[in-house]
Amino acid sequence: MAFLTPDQMMQLVNGMVTTVQLFLTSWVLAFTLAVTLVVIRTTNLRAARWFVDAYVEYHRNVPLLVQVLFWYFGMPELLPEGLRGWLYEHNAELSLAAIALGMGSAAYIAEDIRSGLRAIPATQFEASRALGASYLQCMRWIIVPQALRISIPPLVGRALLLFKNTSVAMAIGVVELTYQAREIENETYRTFATFGAATVMYLLGSFLILFIGSRIAARYRRDRQGVGHA
Repeated sequence: MAFLTPDQMMQLVNGMVTTVQLFLTSWVLAFTLAVTLVVIRTTNLRAARWFVDAYVEYHRNVPLLVQVLFWYFGMPELLPEGLRGWLYEHNAELSLAAIALGMGSAAYIAEDIRSGLRAIPATQFEASRALGASYLQCMRWIIVPQALRISIPPLVGRALLLFKNTSVAMAIGVVELTYQAREIENETYRTFATFGAATVMYLLGSFLILFIGSRIAARYRRDRQGVGHA
């Protein structure tokens, strides 16, 4: 059986670095946007709730690949020519893929956090308001932090799914792990060795995410036990 050369392995490692970069950027965007959507949705403004509902339904019902292609081929047409040219000269593929992945994942993460909010007694919100906290202060310091802790298991699952979905970015030329594996396979025809190595790298990345998630969940359980004993 033919094995990959050191240069080819380094090519895959470089692709993995791009995959991790794309994943982290998309996750930060998705998480930030999801929390914002949840806060907006809990207001009494009907137009705000309608906007969030429309956002969630769009991203949950349109294939992720279509969203990535739309951001890369469609959205730049709305930009001024100068800005569009600058974007394409500064790794537009990676940036636009991160935006598409982040915005798509935000719809699912927002629903997971909203489920966590439902598990929090309404009396906590009422008590904090009675003590003089504003709506935003109540959500920021009391309600949302508790919802995030409750939502840790599904959030870990979303992070894992986002990490795997980064491979979709190869469709617009992002040189991530799957892209590099395909390039090596096309040049060498070493299909088993190439995609076998890529598979191992994806597994290692997935296991790392699961490990980090389990550590965070364990720390939360210890904190709750400490509060209970106190």
